[in-house]
Amino acid sequence: MKLKNLVGDRFKERPADCVIDSHAFSIKGGYVKYVANGIYSLYPPMKKITTKIENIIRQEMDAVDCQEVLFPVVLPGSLWEESGRFESVGEELLRFKDRNGASMILGMTHEEAAVHLVREYGQTYAKYPFSIYQIQTKFRDEARPRAGLIRVREFTMKDAYSFHTSQEDLELYYDKMAKAYDRIFARAGIPEVVSVKSDSGMIGGSVSHEYMLLADAGEDSIVLCDDCGYSANMEAAATIADNNGCSPAGEFKKVHTPHCKTIEDVCKYLDYKVEESCKAVMYQKNMTDEYVVVFLRGDYEVNETKLTNLLGEKVHAAVVTAESGLVAGFCGPYNQNAKCQIVYDISLKGVENLCCGANEEDYHYVGLNIARDIGEVDYVDVSKIREGDICPCCGKKTIKISRGIEVGNIFQLGTKYSKSMNMTYTAEDGSVKNPIMGCYGIGVGRLAASVCEAKHDNYGPIWPISIAPWHVHLCCMRVDKAECAQVSNSIYEQLQNAGIEVIYDDRKVSAGAMFADADLLGVPVRIIVGPKKLANNEVELVTRDKSVSKTVKVEDIIPETKKLIDELWAQINEKVVK
Repeated sequence: MKLKNLVGDRFKERPADCVIDSHAFSIKGGYVKYVANGIYSLYPPMKKITTKIENIIRQEMDAVDCQEVLFPVVLPGSLWEESGRFESVGEELLRFKDRNGASMILGMTHEEAAVHLVREYGQTYAKYPFSIYQIQTKFRDEARPRAGLIRVREFTMKDAYSFHTSQEDLELYYDKMAKAYDRIFARAGIPEVVSVKSDSGMIGGSVSHEYMLLADAGEDSIVLCDDCGYSANMEAAATIADNNGCSPAGEFKKVHTPHCKTIEDVCKYLDYKVEESCKAVMYQKNMTDEYVVVFLRGDYEVNETKLTNLLGEKVHAAVVTAESGLVAGFCGPYNQNAKCQIVYDISLKGVENLCCGANEEDYHYVGLNIARDIGEVDYVDVSKIREGDICPCCGKKTIKISRGIEVGNIFQLGTKYSKSMNMTYTAEDGSVKNPIMGCYGIGVGRLAASVCEAKHDNYGPIWPISIAPWHVHLCCMRVDKAECAQVSNSIYEQLQNAGIEVIYDDRKVSAGAMFADADLLGVPVRIIVGPKKLANNEVELVTRDKSVSKTVKVEDIIPETKKLIDELWAQINEKVVK
């Protein structure tokens, strides 16, 4: 391929609206073009990259006996009504009517379609286990698309679904798929991806893990412990508050706290440690508008995913009215007579000398001992774990919080979909049962953007050899010089004959412009043909990451290039678990 014929332009300036580097380089380097909010077209370089990622995924899915199928993008709403998700999923699901008035959706995930495809096939235990996968376009009507291909509305995804007759068999395959995911990410050039325990969200299931690339550009918070290796998404990490150093029980009394509505103001006014304060966070249930008041330690925040899971429905910030019985800024658990559901967070357990709202304007209590003054309550975990907290696994105060980009996920679904959609099989003993399912997803475009986020410098991407759009970038520095053009053309022909993927730049442009484009295209190996080196019958062979830079005789350039490419492949493969 000659660069002068490549569809798409590259730009000198960084786009002003691109917050993260991978987004900026995807626009600046001619990889994608904005079509609409969260929707992009792919230029040839990105299409080549995503195709290579898809091929890696296919090879690894085939290796674990997962068979490729293809589901429709457009599905009848009746399928989602069977599972109960047509109404339960929010506005992310794009619903519409066809010309006949039938309810339709654009598939954002395909559990229902998977069950529909195989429920007649899987009517006897003899067919199990089996698994299927597709690589397909999906649409999720994200409220806030951002960061280029990291969070979009239309995207390409690999989603796989496995079907089993026992939980034990599902767990065995789940582990096998987890190892396949490790291989996929290592082969794509980012072996540093970590698997973290996660919340199952709308997909459902009892066990789930997300594969996270730790990156400052990530929008997910990842909980890690370097001592024992514990890892979890913020929504799934158990909070363990250290209340051992709290004050002993004291006198319980009401005090005047004029104009003190925030925890900070109250603690300062009362000379109380924030660790011994009880704050109230008020919500309303989305379905009924019933008030929910969460009491937790003043230095903790509510994890709304945990709260939603506890309540079984989503919530929103409360609009406190006079009729509610709640006193905003002075709400507390003692003598709380408002009509509301009260939730006590685990962070309060063991604190015997609390300050809290008195449910009266400008008044707080001090010395509250929940066990003594309120009685026995149920403590639940609805708070966000914090940096330096106690690790739920090893018990040490070693928790750290990092940012991460989710590049894949796996779920143990159980019978959520097979039961609701009446998929059954006849067991060996003649009984009728619902198969147990797992599902496994990887976003292709997001993975490409994530690799760029992890592998770049100030000038552009540094694509791993395994997914690079081309393996070699050939630069003819002076096409107007006969010898330079002749040698470059000869090398180009030899590279093609050797089956080496090459992009050839023989444009009449300055060296600065040529190298700037080469940096933006991020091809791992670069051959530079210029008059100065040619005077000694030599050319330059360098890598995009600048780790290799050497002068090579013209007659040796092809074998030396092959050797370098092999070395780059070896660096990838040594990180792939066999």
